[in-house]
Amino acid sequence: MQEYYRKDIMDRKPSDKKIELLAPAGDLKRAKTAVLYGADAVYLGGMRFSLRSRASNFTMDDIREACEFAHAHGSKVHVTVNMIPHDEDFEGLEEYLRELEVLGVDAVITASPAVMALARQNTQRMEIHCSTQMSVTNAAAADWLKETLDIDRVVLARECTMEDVRQITAHCSVDTEAFIHGGMCVNISGRCTLSNRMTLRDANRGGCAQSCRWMYDLYEDDRKINEETQFTMGSKDLFTADRIADLIEAGVSSLKIEGRMKTEYYVASIVSGYRHLIDEIYESRGKLSGERMAYHRAQIMKGENREVCEGFYPGTAGAGTIIRNTVGDASVNHGFLATVLSFEKNSMTALIETRNPFDLGDEIEMLSPGRDCQRFVLESMKLEETGEQMETSRRPMAHLIIPVPFVLHEGDILRKAV
Repeated sequence: MQEYYRKDIMDRKPSDKKIELLAPAGDLKRAKTAVLYGADAVYLGGMRFSLRSRASNFTMDDIREACEFAHAHGSKVHVTVNMIPHDEDFEGLEEYLRELEVLGVDAVITASPAVMALARQNTQRMEIHCSTQMSVTNAAAADWLKETLDIDRVVLARECTMEDVRQITAHCSVDTEAFIHGGMCVNISGRCTLSNRMTLRDANRGGCAQSCRWMYDLYEDDRKINEETQFTMGSKDLFTADRIADLIEAGVSSLKIEGRMKTEYYVASIVSGYRHLIDEIYESRGKLSGERMAYHRAQIMKGENREVCEGFYPGTAGAGTIIRNTVGDASVNHGFLATVLSFEKNSMTALIETRNPFDLGDEIEMLSPGRDCQRFVLESMKLEETGEQMETSRRPMAHLIIPVPFVLHEGDILRKAV
């Protein structure tokens, strides 16, 4: 089997700082899920000054609770203040930044030099991170932002190649952060106006309608030239399991997962998958077998529901990175079977709340924070309410009692073992 080996990782001193895994959170529950499943930091948006306005954005009380929970578990909280502001958008911004610091926020992610300057002037402890929407693709830009605005981190443009990442990180005077998983903007990140023009929703002020993912007919003059398959401009999701060792070797400070509008199951699965991969890279000192890499790829992909690619990391993002399938539910992820509501050790049974269909005899995998995945074959199940024995589960949100040969905990996730 092919081995994945990085001499620079193997030669690292034990005291070297471990790379950060940064996860998205669309609401408080998903923030806690990300932390429990191994995120070193989470990023989230408040009710104002943030993109992804359609996500379940956080109230100030939610932000306080997220900070308290994250800090209690050794993690950090980054808040997005990343809308592209117009003059009227600055009202209340200074007070908002000061309040974020009081609540315990560790960093703000900003997309405007004006907001960066206000953050530096109005806070003492919070770090200032330059958003990917600034499209930093060279060390000179990173250095300018550091020297002029005293930022603490640059989130590199998703258009950077792996070689770009290496060169920028090696030659700039500020920490770098790179995307490793999730949605890709088909335009230059933060510079798209499709949504503005087609739906009157400003993509850069929180209203992106993701027009690039719609399905279109293609015309030449008045003649439709596509057949049954429609055309989309949408990009496949980013997936970089095979690039993690390279990014660590390059000296990147943080690895970022996209997806503040994704589900709790997605957050748990993707964060857990990358957490185990990163940990094994460090534990093996950069030497992983092809078999172990295949395992980690498969674990991460259990949470994905779109086609994936490596984006621009190989050097180009060609036609193969564009979504070409027609609209349908063929790619919908049905692997999420249930969540654990409680577990009875005396009888070794779990009370679960169902999501997707499953049957007796199915092999099921447990996903639990901080634990290796374990599997079992489902031998029986009954409705909690009536005690009726079931052979199939087809009703979402049903409460079933099932035997499990190992201990589960409240909040654990059950999914298909594939």
